[in-house]
Amino acid sequence: MSKPVTDRRVVRSKEALKNAMLALMSSQSYSSISITDIVEHANYNRGTFYAHYENKEALLNEIMSELIEEMLQSFRAPYDKVEVFFIEQMPAQAIKLFEHIHERAAIYRILFKSDVLPVIKEKMYEAIRRISQEELEHAHGAINPELHTVYSMSALTGLVFHWIEGDFVYSPAYMQEQLVLLLRWTPADAKPKRRKAAANLEQEKQ
Repeated sequence: MSKPVTDRRVVRSKEALKNAMLALMSSQSYSSISITDIVEHANYNRGTFYAHYENKEALLNEIMSELIEEMLQSFRAPYDKVEVFFIEQMPAQAIKLFEHIHERAAIYRILFKSDVLPVIKEKMYEAIRRISQEELEHAHGAINPELHTVYSMSALTGLVFHWIEGDFVYSPAYMQEQLVLLLRWTPADAKPKRRKAAANLEQEKQ
């Protein structure tokens, strides 16, 4: 009968430790944070910390793993309940990735402004690349499937990273619409800007 109470206490103490870690990371580098800092900020003792985590790396890893699992659920949203998924027919509102990130913006901001930035970026990219390879089949034609996945998921995560690092200057709805346009866009001929600038300069001289 006492187990649910114990479980709630575990959840509450772990949540307090995670919040303490994030609060400390918002004002100092992750590398400078000690376990003593974390437990004092959370108003717990070291025994409580070690009952849940081996070290601060394990605590950070749980924070990032939970966040990435939520991100993957939002990534799956457009195709999770359909048998066949046509990207070219996907409406912007079917994309939930940007909504998730915006809802969790406070945590993403902290992680992206910290000294764990390379770690969180790598984990996000690898998670999306992995489920794209495992869960989606593309008509690649002559394109190498592995290279296609790396190319497309690098583009997607690059767009996401740019949005986060720009402090969410665009709304999630705008990002959804732009992603759909990018997915449907077929590149045409491109003219190097330096030639255009030189041509404009020549016209001004005349």
